[in-house]
Parts: sequence; structure tokens; C-alpha cells
Amino acid sequence: MSSPINANTGFSQDVRSLAKTSDKKDSGPMGQQFSELAHQKKALKAEDSAFISHKKQLNAAIVESTLSFSNSINDNPMSLVLKTALQGINDALKASGVETNVEETYQSGIDYSPEATAERIVSFSTQMFGSYKEQHPEMAEEEALTSFVEIIRGGIDQGFGEAKDILESLKVLEGDIESNIDKTYDFVQEGLKSFVDSFSVEKELE
Repeated sequence: MSSPINANTGFSQDVRSLAKTSDKKDSGPMGQQFSELAHQKKALKAEDSAFISHKKQLNAAIVESTLSFSNSINDNPMSLVLKTALQGINDALKASGVETNVEETYQSGIDYSPEATAERIVSFSTQMFGSYKEQHPEMAEEEALTSFVEIIRGGIDQGFGEAKDILESLKVLEGDIESNIDKTYDFVQEGLKSFVDSFSVEKELE
């Protein structure tokens, strides 16, 4: 029977322990055990490497995608904010059971002012409320509304955070760029509040 190998100890320590405890008569050739140990160590390293690089790969993919529709992030940083915000909302809704696809046309000349960008973000996210209610028929409308807004706010925060991280790493998160992102975020929060308030108005009119 092969000696147990502790995946949490060092590779050299496992080899030394194996050499001391192995009985050739019972365990067979040590070379096979060393080979198995090496494979285990290699697999563990691969998992660690994948985990550590996941975030870097995500940010790299966002940057690459951004560059495909903008000549320069410096020229149009708000397009990155819009993309990451919508993707964050999309991910948050998918996690709650609502299947959506972020489809946004990025064209030269499009209005990326804080007000216009915020309007697109709010418009995209709030139009998914109907789908969210269908996925959660057990919830009353008020409960569903509260839950829905919390989910998309989380996605928005994620998206804005990622955009800021990327722009900061490119050393362009300053001056008007930073203030416009903050303005956009504030406009988004105002838009979500108006969305919630609209349901109270509808109830009063009933």
C-alpha cells in the first residue's frame, strides 16, 4: 500500500518522508510513488496559479475589449465605465437566476457624459425587473423590488470598482476623469432611487 502524501507539506519534505517509510516489499518501486507525488505537486501548483491570475486575466480581458472599440482609454474612459458597470450588473443578475446578455453599441461620437452614461446604466438594469420577478414568484412586489435593487447596486459597485482599478493602473484616474466617474455613479444612484419611487407613485394612483 502506498504511503500517504500530505499535499500541504513541501515537495522535498514529502520525498524524504516517503523514502524513510517506504517498504520495498510492500509498496513496490519507489520511483512510481515519486512520480505520483510529482504529479500531485504539479496539479496543486496549477490550481494556485489559476486562482492567483484569475483577477489579472479578467482585468486584461476588459482592457483588451475596451481597446477594440476605443482608440484610447485616455480619449474615452467613460466607455470603460459603462462597459464594466453593465457587465457587473449582468453578472449580478445571472447569479440571482436572471439570464441576460450585455449588448451595448459603442460608437464614435456617442454621448459619454456622466448624465448620459448613468442613464444607460439605469435603463439597462431596471428593464430587467420583470424578468427578476418571474424568477421569484414567491416574492411580493415590494420585496422583489428591494431585493432586485440591492442586486443591481452590487453589480454597479463591482463594475465601477473594476473600471477605477483599471484606469488607476494605467495612471489616468485623475482630474476630470475621476470626477466624471464619481458624478456618473451619483447620477446612477439618483436614477435607481427614482425607479424605486415610481412604484410608490403608481400605488398612490391606484
